[in-house]
Amino acid sequence: MHINKKLLTIDDAERVSLKEIKDLYKAYINPVYEDVFSTFAIGSELIERAEGLWLYTRSGKKVLDATGGQGVLNHGHNHPRILAARIRYQQQQRMEVHKTIFSPYLAALSANVAAMLPADLNYPFFCNSGAEAVDGAIKMAHKYHAGSRSQILYSDISYHGKLLGAGSITGSKELHYGFPKIPGTVAYEYGNIESIRRTVSALRKKDGSSDIYAIFLEPYSASTGRKCDGEFLKALREICDKDNIILVFDEVFTGWCKTGNLFYFMDYGVVPDILTTSKSIGGGKSSLSAFVARTPVLQKTFGNHHDFVLHSTTYNGFGEECATAIEALNIIADDDYVSQSRRAGAMISAQIAALQAKFPGLVREGVGQGTLFSIRLNIKTELVESALRLLPVTMVKQDRFVYQVILAGITDWMFSHYNVYTSFTPEGINFSPPVIVQPGEIECFFAALEGTLQAGLLATTTTFISNRFLKFLKR
Repeated sequence: MHINKKLLTIDDAERVSLKEIKDLYKAYINPVYEDVFSTFAIGSELIERAEGLWLYTRSGKKVLDATGGQGVLNHGHNHPRILAARIRYQQQQRMEVHKTIFSPYLAALSANVAAMLPADLNYPFFCNSGAEAVDGAIKMAHKYHAGSRSQILYSDISYHGKLLGAGSITGSKELHYGFPKIPGTVAYEYGNIESIRRTVSALRKKDGSSDIYAIFLEPYSASTGRKCDGEFLKALREICDKDNIILVFDEVFTGWCKTGNLFYFMDYGVVPDILTTSKSIGGGKSSLSAFVARTPVLQKTFGNHHDFVLHSTTYNGFGEECATAIEALNIIADDDYVSQSRRAGAMISAQIAALQAKFPGLVREGVGQGTLFSIRLNIKTELVESALRLLPVTMVKQDRFVYQVILAGITDWMFSHYNVYTSFTPEGINFSPPVIVQPGEIECFFAALEGTLQAGLLATTTTFISNRFLKFLKR
């Protein structure tokens, strides 16, 4: 077989320089990724290894990873039990692929998920991403009504993913391009039960029956920090029960103890018909997600000989993925991640309160619970006007953009001066560490944030724009 260029080996990948990596990104991934990643200080580092909450760079730095991998790393990086489970699976040369041969790992993982969830949420279907789980839930809800209903409701601030189905019921402004949508998608106002009642009433057929096959909800919106209370969730459950509407809770980000309980909805005793989950079910090593159906929903959709393979994927229930998740869920149970998450949440809340006392005009609030927090600031752009003069006039006129530049400057300063890696959204600075975060690591993050705020927004913003952003604009 003739190939024009020499193929890179694993050894090559491990020895490649940062410049060579950036060149490969530009040539074969997307040149804009290289542009944007290079804007930030962490873009000048390569990570050699990771353990727990810590990243170790090729240049010799030890960096606190306060991102939690956007919900993936509740167990931290490279949990020893998870590594051991994968090594054991590989050494035993277990079978991965065939779907027509019984898999002990798929069976055990399905049983474990059912055991950890309430009521009769007994039937998980495992796939690879949160968006894929959402798409599967859409299909299942539609199939439940055998095509007799045409409408699906979603929240105006929702984020369900970037596939065409999941994107069709996503209200996030992040999805700004007008991709095709599945038909019949209707938005309601998040947390407003009257908005749902009005929409449900408006979408009735001439005979008075409902035309809605599903209502999707993130009980806790990880992207905004907003959450639904028990009264709302119970009222929503009653609406769905009355009209036999499938209620789907999306806890892809917030599941597996991220917000204190195993899942946020479990604080209120309200059970959905379908639950979508992903992120930390794979223990930080397995790309795994699931949509989990209650028994009657499975029986009416795919629980018959004619339809049982109507929804399937090549990588559903892949052996090593399932073995990894089995261990991940056992760690959650054995080490009582629920209690760990709640203790961490209390410590983080106390640190935010102390930060507010030190910066009363700047730190507005901390929004969150468990190990999912956003620290909101009162930012007046006039404080950094001299730095903003370095930006093109059109950019300065965009308040949302300017606010994000200021937040980017804060997070970049934290990395450059304190070796703390975190993220931000238009809402604020994120602190979303793994559930295993220790008190000293929480203190480390807040010491870095305090030192950064003491340096002043003018210093952090000017440094970010001059050292990073102007280089980005010149490319």
